[in-house]
Amino acid sequence: MTASQDNAPDAAADGDGLPGSADALRDMILARYDGMTKVLQQVGRYVLDHPEDMALLTLNELAERSGTQPSAIVRFAKALGFTGAGPMQRLLRDSLIAQNSALGYSERVHQFGAAVEDSVSAGGIGALIDEFAEGDIMALQNTRAMVGREGLANAVALIAAARVVHVVGMRRAFPVAAYLAYAVPQAGKPTMLVDGVGGLAAQQLRAIGPDDVLIAISYHSYAPETVSAVEVACAAGAKVLAISDSLLSPIAKRAAQTLLVRESEVRGFRSLSSSLCLAQALVVGLAYDQQRSVAAGAPGSGGDAS
Repeated sequence: MTASQDNAPDAAADGDGLPGSADALRDMILARYDGMTKVLQQVGRYVLDHPEDMALLTLNELAERSGTQPSAIVRFAKALGFTGAGPMQRLLRDSLIAQNSALGYSERVHQFGAAVEDSVSAGGIGALIDEFAEGDIMALQNTRAMVGREGLANAVALIAAARVVHVVGMRRAFPVAAYLAYAVPQAGKPTMLVDGVGGLAAQQLRAIGPDDVLIAISYHSYAPETVSAVEVACAAGAKVLAISDSLLSPIAKRAAQTLLVRESEVRGFRSLSSSLCLAQALVVGLAYDQQRSVAAGAPGSGGDAS
């Protein structure tokens, strides 16, 4: 199941009304999610966020990791038209095989987490650098696979077409927003940071117009200020580029495109390495796009985005 895509259905169901691919399953879940019970929504979120787990693990393992019951997973599959959980899992497993996917990211994180428990007792305090570095390495590799070249190219095109880029990211996401607000202008695009300093977020958001793009960054449990900014941008006719951890996040639901990032979490501390890596790739991609525009005779200029 690909993760970095424009938020619009793009895969067809088969003749029986069942999804014929992992992408079609994703679109069906997104379309029906709001009408599901809370328990089925919990299962649906897990299917979207951890498709490798759903493809490879047993129902008991899935129930334990998703915090539900095996019967809830079966009910969820039947609610989508499957005869049970097995056919839904086979659909996801076939997708993994078609993509030549190795051991799923979720399972590698699970195994890594189990190994972390004993590392300090065995290797001392210095072993912490190994833990955090290894966690970030896995998360960065996963980000590359989830975003993909097409996802990054589409996001750069969205930013390049904007009159002005507005950036919002509160709390843990603020360092990513601050970096983008600094670096995007270096690539030649007018940029405004919505930081809400002095309680002025509403006034800052008034500058958003229909030809603009809002880059919104937020992760569970989603800053309400960022969600509100997305709503204002959509009401103004602007497009939203979301950087988030789930297609079901409140900012992803309103976005023209969502780039999914699953940061590493070691000993309760979540990283920002993958998000900053993605931000740098967006800025450098924008700089290349602007340089090509200059070469073709269009206005624009590159800059130092280091």
